[in-house]
Amino acid sequence: MATYNNMVGRTEAAALIRPEEANEIIANVAEKSTFLKMARKLPNMASSVREYPVQLTEPIAGFVDGDAGLKITTNMSWEKTSLKAAEVAAIIPVPDNVAADSDFDIFGQLRPQLEAAAAKVIDAAVFFDIGKPSEWPTGIVPAAIAAGNIVYTGASEKMYDNIFGVDGLIAKVEEDGYFVDGIVASVKTRAKLRGLKDANDHPIFVQNMQSATPYLLNGVRMEFPRNGSFDAATTQMIAGDFQQAVYAFRQDVTFDIFDSGVISDDDGKVILNLMQNDMKAIRMVMRLGWQIFNPVNGLNPTAAQRYPFAVYSTAASAGGD
Repeated sequence: MATYNNMVGRTEAAALIRPEEANEIIANVAEKSTFLKMARKLPNMASSVREYPVQLTEPIAGFVDGDAGLKITTNMSWEKTSLKAAEVAAIIPVPDNVAADSDFDIFGQLRPQLEAAAAKVIDAAVFFDIGKPSEWPTGIVPAAIAAGNIVYTGASEKMYDNIFGVDGLIAKVEEDGYFVDGIVASVKTRAKLRGLKDANDHPIFVQNMQSATPYLLNGVRMEFPRNGSFDAATTQMIAGDFQQAVYAFRQDVTFDIFDSGVISDDDGKVILNLMQNDMKAIRMVMRLGWQIFNPVNGLNPTAAQRYPFAVYSTAASAGGD
C-alpha cells in the first residue's frame, strides 16, 4: 500500500541539530530582538499558559486613638496575569539541484536569516501589535496610548522638554509609579538626539562602543532596532520600565528538514510538493509568551490609567494635540 507521510523528521535529522546549537539559536534571536534583549527573561514555560499573581490593591494603616483605641482592619487582593505561548515559525524550501550545486553550507546560510526573521516578527507584535497572535496581550505602544501615556511632538518640537520636562515622556512613566530604565527609538530619531543638549548646553546623547550599553540618553539605556520592526511613521520613541516586561520560552528553537510533504496556501491549494518538485524544506519553530506586569502602587492605584511605558509620537500620526 502506498504511503504519503514519510519524511526526514527530527529522528532522521537529529545529527544536524545539537542541544548546544539550539541554545545558541535562542541566544542569537534574543540578541537580534530589541524586546528580548531589554525585557526580563523568566524560566521556560512547562505548559502553554503560565499564571502569575499580580497585586491589585494595597493594604492601608492608620493611627490608633489613645491607649484603648481600635485598630483598623485592612486587606489586599490579587489578580492573575497570564503568559500565553504563541508560535513563531518559517519554512524555506530549497531545490535539491540548488543545494547540490552550492559551494557553501545552505543550512548555515539560512539559519541566521531565520533568526533575524523571528526577531523582527516578535518585536513588531510586542511593540506595535503588528501581526500579533491572539494569545498575546496588546502591544506596548497601543497599550501605553490607551493609558494616556503619550506625548506629542507639537508644531514646534521642543524635544528636551518633551522627553525630560514636567509633563514629558519620562514623567508619564514616573507618575504611574515606575522609573524608566530603557528607551527604544527609531533610527531616524538618532539624528535629532545627536543635537539634543541640556540646560548647560551639554550633549545628553552619549555613544560608547566599548560599553555593554553603547547608547545612553541622559544616563538611560537606548536601543535602535534595525530589523525593520519599528513603526517610525507613528512613533518616535518608547520609554519604560523594562523590568515589568517579561517573557518566557515554551519551546526552544527547533529546526526540521523535510524531503517530502506539501506546502499550501490559506485556501489549501498546494504550492509546492517537495517530492514531486525535488526539494527539501527547512522549518524553524519556536514558542514563547510575554506579558506586562502592572501591579498597583502608591502613586497610581488606578489600573486603567497605569502603565509602565510611554510613547513619544508626532501629532500628525496620532491625530493632533
